[in-house]
Amino acid sequence: MANLFLKQAKQYAATRPAYPPELFDFIASKTARHDLAWDVGTGSGQAIPPLAKLYRDVVGTDTSAQQLSYAPRLPNVRYVHTPPDLPLDGIHAAVAPPGSVDLVTVAQAFHWLDLPRFYAQVRSVLRAPPLQQAAGVLAAWCYTEPCVDAAVDDAFWRLYNGSQPYWAPNRRLVDDRYSGVDFPFDPVDGEAHTGPFEFSTERRMDLDGYLAYITSWSAYQTAKEKGVELLDEATVRGFADAWGGDRAEVKTVRYPIFLRIGKVRPEK
Repeated sequence: MANLFLKQAKQYAATRPAYPPELFDFIASKTARHDLAWDVGTGSGQAIPPLAKLYRDVVGTDTSAQQLSYAPRLPNVRYVHTPPDLPLDGIHAAVAPPGSVDLVTVAQAFHWLDLPRFYAQVRSVLRAPPLQQAAGVLAAWCYTEPCVDAAVDDAFWRLYNGSQPYWAPNRRLVDDRYSGVDFPFDPVDGEAHTGPFEFSTERRMDLDGYLAYITSWSAYQTAKEKGVELLDEATVRGFADAWGGDRAEVKTVRYPIFLRIGKVRPEK
């Protein structure tokens, strides 16, 4: 996963959307304690500032040191560069001891993980009954394709559909809104299921910012390495026409967000 985002870490940090306060308020309302949160695949730290306001301590981990270099530095946050094959005892040493974490979050990275291995790590570090009264929570979310208006969205979908050969197969989980993924956790208190629950976020962009977001795609880098420019002259011209002719015009770009959330199951 780290290699897919290596060459566009700066674009990723600059162009990816922030997440809405409502998302974090909902998640935090489902954890009984707010001592320690672990953000997995933190990248350039889009989820870190809100978590740092709600939890006493936060650990952000990523397999890309370059991505981590763009993450915000905050007094109650530490970052750990973790190799993808870090064993469980390494997780306990570098991230958190067993049974000590209140919340594990995965923002726009869940589909890159080896889920059975990851779930074992999560169950190991989350607080779990009956030894502890409060069950720890896993929250994983993704945002899907941006929405602007009919003309821009039509141009976007032509590009996105044409880019399919360059996406990793894991991307299908995002297209499916994480709805079909195996999620072996119990519904959090007050909810009848584990999601997906829908939220949304917005970002104001001119056309150049919108196109820069596209260059942050892993598929854009993969296509580039194969000698294919997804944003060729004709495609950019099509976006400019759809934008209304004024590249500097700032539009609202909305990203739908889909959350899976559950609490660790008691051991039998």
